[in-house]
Amino acid sequence: MGKVIDLYGGKDPRTVPRYAVGEAALYLRLPRATLKTWVHGRLDQNGRQAEAVIKLPASSGLLSFQNLVEAHVLGAIRRQHGVSLQRVRKALRFVQRKIQQPHPLITVEFQTDGVDLFVKELGRLINASGAGQTEIDEAIRKSLARIDRDEEGVASRLFPFVRGTEGEPKVILMDPKLSFGKPVIVETGIPVSVIVGRYRAGEDPSEIARDYRIPTDHVNDAIRTAIPAAA
Repeated sequence: MGKVIDLYGGKDPRTVPRYAVGEAALYLRLPRATLKTWVHGRLDQNGRQAEAVIKLPASSGLLSFQNLVEAHVLGAIRRQHGVSLQRVRKALRFVQRKIQQPHPLITVEFQTDGVDLFVKELGRLINASGAGQTEIDEAIRKSLARIDRDEEGVASRLFPFVRGTEGEPKVILMDPKLSFGKPVIVETGIPVSVIVGRYRAGEDPSEIARDYRIPTDHVNDAIRTAIPAAA
């Protein structure tokens, strides 16, 4: 990691602001308005500004890779239950205190200890039944399975969901050390933007796949990353 950090002026590339809200929402298959609320907060019923669930790098307005991973994990809840921002925030604060991590969602401690704490606290706040808590727990653990971690247990690579199906393969990779953190096709490093550019120019996915000697499904997943309804 040392040489990579040098390229970013001594900063960990995972903490560098790089993704606009709309771009991140597209990669994570989240409604833009939802992600905007999670990273910027919103006015409560009394007209007061409620703080964000995900804290962005200071004064940037952009998400870092670590923020992207946090949104990826919390997005699992969004897909299962319409849990309010206030309750998610409270449950997350509870976990932060318990495992003493300012960003618990990106750490191995969350995967090993924090999930149970988070799900139980969130279940208490929303009065969820045992079945409801089980669904949330399962969704979070599936999202965590798509995160690679470094030797210190901190998120280092993300394989975002692109098909929205159970057990989908890890085809699209986001790594802050590759292609400036933009999505690429796993094991090849081919930027998704290159595939999408050729598709938008009128080329057929099977032709693109032959040129790069990769499965057509990989090309279609790259297209789904930027144009979810296209493939």
